[in-house]
Amino acid sequence: MVDTTVLVAGTVWPRWPYEVLQHALRGDFRLLLSTTTLEESRRTIGKKFPAYNNDFETFLKTSSYQEVPDPSVQEVRANLDLMGDKTDIPIALAGILSQVDWFVSEDKDFTKRTVANSNLHARLNIILSGTFLREVMGWTSEELERIRKRTWEEVEEDG
Repeated sequence: MVDTTVLVAGTVWPRWPYEVLQHALRGDFRLLLSTTTLEESRRTIGKKFPAYNNDFETFLKTSSYQEVPDPSVQEVRANLDLMGDKTDIPIALAGILSQVDWFVSEDKDFTKRTVANSNLHARLNIILSGTFLREVMGWTSEELERIRKRTWEEVEEDG
C-alpha cells in the first residue's frame, strides 16, 4: 500500500516515489490504495498540480491497483490514539485491516518512530520509498542516488 504522499510525488516528480509506482505498473507487487488515499490524491493534484491530472488518472487506469475500503467510523474512534495526525488514522487502519506487507510513505507522521506512535509501527510495516526500493525491490545505493534529484528531461533522455 502507498499513501497520498507517494501517489502525488510519484506523479509529479520522477524520483523514488515515481519508481515505486513504476514497479506497481510492471506488476512487481500488488498495489493497494485506500479510498481516502485516492480522494486525497485527486484533490491534491487537482488543486496544487492540475497539469498532472491526466497523468495521475492514466496511472490509475493502467495500474491494476486494488481499492480497499476505509474503516468504519467506529473503528476510527476506537483507534484515536494510533497516531498524532487524526486525519491519517483511516489510511493507517485501511493498511492494518488489509494486512499489507508494506506501507510506503513519505509522510513523517507515518515514518517517524516515536513513543506516541509505537502502536502504529507495531501493527503496520511503514517504509520510505527509497528504503522500499532498496530493501524490497533490490535497488543498489548507486541506482537510488542516480535518481535522487532526477528531472523529467532526464527521464526522456534515458528513453
